[in-house]
Amino acid sequence: MLYNFDEVIDRRDTGSVKWHYSDETIPLWVADMDFKAAAPILQSIEQVTQHGILGYIKPTEALYDAIIDWHGSRYNLQLDKDNILFSPGVVPSLALMMHVFTEVGDAVLINDPIYAPFMSKVEQNGRTLVTSALKDVEGQYRLDLADIEAKITQHDVKLYLLCNPHNPGGRVWTAEELEAILTLCKKYNVAIVSDEIHQDLTLSGHTFTPLLTLATGYEHKVVSLTSMTKTFNIAGIKGSMIFAKDEGLIKKISQQQHLNDEYELNLFAYTAMRSAYEQGGAWLTQALEYIEANIDLTVRFLEEYLPDVRIMRPEASYLIWLDCSAYAKDDQMLYDTLRDAKVELNAGIKYGQEGHLKMRINVACPKALLTEGLNRIYQALENSSKH
Repeated sequence: MLYNFDEVIDRRDTGSVKWHYSDETIPLWVADMDFKAAAPILQSIEQVTQHGILGYIKPTEALYDAIIDWHGSRYNLQLDKDNILFSPGVVPSLALMMHVFTEVGDAVLINDPIYAPFMSKVEQNGRTLVTSALKDVEGQYRLDLADIEAKITQHDVKLYLLCNPHNPGGRVWTAEELEAILTLCKKYNVAIVSDEIHQDLTLSGHTFTPLLTLATGYEHKVVSLTSMTKTFNIAGIKGSMIFAKDEGLIKKISQQQHLNDEYELNLFAYTAMRSAYEQGGAWLTQALEYIEANIDLTVRFLEEYLPDVRIMRPEASYLIWLDCSAYAKDDQMLYDTLRDAKVELNAGIKYGQEGHLKMRINVACPKALLTEGLNRIYQALENSSKH
């Protein structure tokens, strides 16, 4: 089946977070796509509603098999049913991990910049936030291993929250980089939780390596978090997975989940997850081709019309990290300039101090919307640079 990603679907007045505006703003911000979900997913949900009974449900053997087959065939991540727990979302799971691996007051290490809930969940749960800035090397983020080690020893870090692929920078950390992180964490007995929600959006020419495939001998301290929701643009259907390979660790996580009764998904989430992993591959392949073309379009446009914007080309996802420091001196002013032009991006400063004068743009939308949004960005920044 061929999908039409050029179709512009009106999402206004639907309760959409992304499209909540009352004016003609083009939203190129929050990480959901403006593409219709894969037909098998939609059909599976329709079948549930046609059946007519929406009662209590538990995960089926077929669902476990679909998850295991997807991750085994694509990433050589060998899982069995006992390695898998379900969670309402990756962010709730991040909060859960504070209680699994740390006590109140303990230090938790993250990189800067990072997806904002990494910071907020650490602090809201009474842990001490420690940051290690990523290094921008020729337009690509690198881990500062010396700084990471220094921060671990200085603050007695108990947990490292890793984002792979990285949001907002789009890096897919290599096996060598992941091995280096594991070596450091083993040396100082630091647990690692890897948010791998963008794994399936790895772009051509890059290889995603699940941290658990490298963690042999350290599985009691390694957890990965992932979901079908980003992959298949079904974020409104809450659902994610927690993977761990150590029996004692899985038991501890499960016990913590039961304290809050947060270990089940709803009927539609289980249904969508199974059909996505069983039958969604063709949609994903086509979506990634379209997204790569949109990334190319965005890079060409900015290089031609706003050459002083420094572009961090993503290795995964449909999010592009833009350094707009040549066009502004103040974060709020930069954001407001774009808002006034009726185009919405994510303000980089929300991702940490390293996000100063940066913006994150979401290009997973029909080309017509993206082109209009880019024109508005050009007009806004070109005009601002003249003042």
